[in-house]
Amino acid sequence: MQFQSFQFHPSIAASITAAGYVTPTPIQQQSIPTVLAERDVMGLAQTGTGKTAAFALPILQRLMDGPRGKVRALIVAPTRELAEQIHEAFGVLGKQTRLKSVTVYGGVNVNPQIQALKNGVEIVVACPGRLLDHLSQGTVDLSHLEVLVLDEADQMFDMGFLPDIKRILKQIPAKRQTLLFSATMPPDIRKLAQEILTDPVTVQVGNTAPPVTVSHALYPVEQHLKTGLLLELLQHTDTDSVLIFTRTKYRAKRLGEQLEKAGYKAASLQGNLSQNRRQAALDGFRDGTYQILVATDIAARGIDVSQISHVVNYDIPDTPEAYVHRIGRTGRAAKSGDAFTMVSSEDALMVRTIEKKLGVPLERRTLDGFDYSVPAPKKDAEFARPPREPRPQRKPADTKKGAAPSINPFKSDHAGSKPAGRPQQARPAAAGNAPKSIFNSSRRGK
Repeated sequence: MQFQSFQFHPSIAASITAAGYVTPTPIQQQSIPTVLAERDVMGLAQTGTGKTAAFALPILQRLMDGPRGKVRALIVAPTRELAEQIHEAFGVLGKQTRLKSVTVYGGVNVNPQIQALKNGVEIVVACPGRLLDHLSQGTVDLSHLEVLVLDEADQMFDMGFLPDIKRILKQIPAKRQTLLFSATMPPDIRKLAQEILTDPVTVQVGNTAPPVTVSHALYPVEQHLKTGLLLELLQHTDTDSVLIFTRTKYRAKRLGEQLEKAGYKAASLQGNLSQNRRQAALDGFRDGTYQILVATDIAARGIDVSQISHVVNYDIPDTPEAYVHRIGRTGRAAKSGDAFTMVSSEDALMVRTIEKKLGVPLERRTLDGFDYSVPAPKKDAEFARPPREPRPQRKPADTKKGAAPSINPFKSDHAGSKPAGRPQQARPAAAGNAPKSIFNSSRRGK
């Protein structure tokens, strides 16, 4: 089967050819006809199987007819990186359609988003938090929405976005086509699907286990020896492109710095970075500028990098589903990959849980020549933050004769306090001044 058999609009077909697409993947073969028939779809497939094109192409086909300049398709994604990836896919596949899309997420200046929405777009790719900001401020109009896509729905729930998703659902037309894509089917996803999908067609490709092209290995090691073992593994392994996962943002930053000092071309990707720096790290990893990317779970989805040879779990993930998502970054596009997981004694329960999900025991390995007997320091300083320098105490200023005593505004009993029990009155707004729009860019995933 080839893409020509779907009989897309000539403008879309030309973009498909220009993008080098020839044979659709299994999820595309099964999903595209159903989405074109305007049925609701529950799509279950591993990351890296072509889900984006499976919904993007039929959405573009649908939007070729009908009004322009109105938001008719909304795709909600959990991370900025995934939102940008989806936006780029629409740009490539819809290059000759003159359909316009915009990304909406936090951590960046909101004004370009407002201007793009004001100019008119047909497709919005958004993270939940910033989208709700736009809805509350009236800068996006979803009253003409025809298609809603929830991509990586299980990841959005893992990140705590379920309340935001429900708030969004209340503000969009009830009559619409809804597509829900997920790599796993936890109870929350199943419940939401029953609530928002109408007579859905379930499309499942494979199972929720990792790709068969990935080999797994556990490396038992104490916490204080992890970095040393990682450096030895990198020296003794033929690695092309390595993605390393840590549990916290600080550990990702610190480990990235240690790998740089050891001579590796490494970068870190974590939530404390600005969007520009996050994108630069990801682009550098894609084009080979960086051999190693150290990341938190923010990178477990939405990284479309086909050449990753190794995934290393420096810290074991919190759930077996997260393990599947992490190692799904390697072994893509029918290539083989390796997944190494460093485990300490306190990880035994999670190891058993992961093995139960996979249905097979994972191989335990030790590295020849590595000294596992080095004792832990009295105080493990592997990732300890440097102590803060004590602040010099200010000398009290000499009170001038007749001067009023200083006031501490944080003490409730100072002379400038309002009397207890007296409610504070809000200042009236100046005549003609509308309240300022507030866009909260610090919320997760936006």
